[in-house]
Order: sequence, then C-alpha cells, then structure tokens
Amino acid sequence: MKKMLCIDGGGIRGVLPIAILQAMEEDLQEPVGRLFDLIAGTSTGSIIAASASLDKDMKGLLKNYKLYGEKIFIRQAKVGLFKSVYNDRYLRRLLKKAFGDLSLMNMEKPLIIPAVDLTHGNPFIHRSNYGSFKDQDLSIRLWDAVLSSCSAPIYFPPNNIENQYLSIDGGLWANNPSLVCISEAVHYFNESLKDIQILSLGTGKQKIDFDMKSDKQWGLKQWMPFQLPSLKVTPKLLDLALNLSSESVTYHCELLLQENYLRINEELGEEIPFDDVTYMEELIQLGYQVYYDRRDEILSFIHK
Repeated sequence: MKKMLCIDGGGIRGVLPIAILQAMEEDLQEPVGRLFDLIAGTSTGSIIAASASLDKDMKGLLKNYKLYGEKIFIRQAKVGLFKSVYNDRYLRRLLKKAFGDLSLMNMEKPLIIPAVDLTHGNPFIHRSNYGSFKDQDLSIRLWDAVLSSCSAPIYFPPNNIENQYLSIDGGLWANNPSLVCISEAVHYFNESLKDIQILSLGTGKQKIDFDMKSDKQWGLKQWMPFQLPSLKVTPKLLDLALNLSSESVTYHCELLLQENYLRINEELGEEIPFDDVTYMEELIQLGYQVYYDRRDEILSFIHK
C-alpha cells in the first residue's frame, strides 16, 4: 500500500492543516512525515509538505506562520494594478531560513510540489530525487520550488527560476494535489488504484457568495471586491477558483479510491480570504478541534 499525504493551497489558512498535523504528531509522538511514503503540497501546502518530508516538527512550523504571517501579508499595493499586492521578501526569507541550500537532488523522501511554468504556459511539477524524469532539474533549491508554488498571481510576483523561466502558484491547476499523486503512483511507482491510500487535508471550505442583483454590472468590483475608502481588494475570485479546483479533484479521487481516500476539509461557514491574518488563531483552534473530533477515523485510516 502506497500511503500519501496531500495538502491543499490556501494562503494563511494553511495554519488549519498544520494544527491538525501538529495534534497528530503530539498524539503519536513521531514526525508525521514518517507515516507516509510520499508527500505532496500546493502553494501554502508546499511549505507544509516540504517541512513534513524533512521531519520538521509542525509545532515549530506553526510558530513560523504566526511570526512571519503578518509580515508576509503587508500590502505594498491596494489593488495590484501596477505591481503585485504583496512583496515576496518575507516569504522568501522564511523559506530560505527553513530549507537553507537544500536542493531537490538531496532530498530522500518523495515530495511533489505543483507549480506553473508561466513562461511557457504549462503546468509543472517539482519532484524530489526519487526517479528519472527527463524534464526535471534536480539542482533547484527546495525553497525556490516552494516559492514558485506560493506565488499567487496579482498578489505575489512570479518567481524567477535561475533566469530560465518564471513560475507561479500551482493552485491554478492542482490546488488539491491528490490527483497528481494518483497519477504519480500509477505511472511511476506502478501501483494499482486499490494499493493507493491518500490522506488529503484542505484549508477549509469557504462560503463564497456572489449575490444576485439585477442592477449590477459585472466587472472587477464584483469579481474582486474592494473596500472604500482604502480600496483594499478581497481575493474573492482567486479563492473561488482555488476552492473549485480542490473540490473537483476531491470528487474524482473519492470515485477512484473510494475508502482509500480520506478528505479532511472543515466547513468555515464564511469567507476567510487567504491573506487575512486576523483569522489565524481561530483557524488553529479549529484544526485542533477537527483532529480530536475525527481522531479515531484518521488514525484508523493511516494505520490500516
């Protein structure tokens, strides 16, 4: 049985799956990375996945999210019309501090990080050193691969990969990387569907509403609402796209794997934009609660 852990994108909402994994680590008294044969993560999920694959403890990672979150999401532009809403300086600093000069070549645990090759307009997958892939450059540093997957368009600038191509957020095509993992297991590891087991962690189901009013002219104001007089833009359209991407993948994975696919993605009951750091503590507490509410189900699943 090939056991896999897959973690969605979702910006600062990543504290929710981190809290779940932290509770799991404290419960089992071992790093969560050792429970799985392969780990995948997209955008904020790639930070978590990379950390887990290196046996970094989730308590420390959660501390870094709290420490750097407010710094990462300091706006340099209100709308993002002439430059990205956020500078990636603090995000880059966090990732360099966490992963140093480690390259994909030097990683032992199978790790998958979806991104986008913006220069050539293609989906792209960063893989650690677990196989021979003709188009794979394993000399890329881990922090560089993770930064690419986190670079949400408009909100962060594209990441320049060694002056070869620009890369952006993998959530545009694989916000839930579970389907990528199934393909990898079948085509690289030669596993049958019945021998693939995935624990999939979301960053919370938002209630994203676009209310119906006949007098509305649908433009930027409706798709990406802004607040007056600050003109601060809410990433409503991007959050909707990421949510749709995740849930459509969940639907297909549940059909393909059936009882071998466990999806943990709590209803949030409201819109919580991926850049709203004021919800961090609430999401962390929700993560702990989700783990203990579903503890028996989760532990039974990963130990079967």
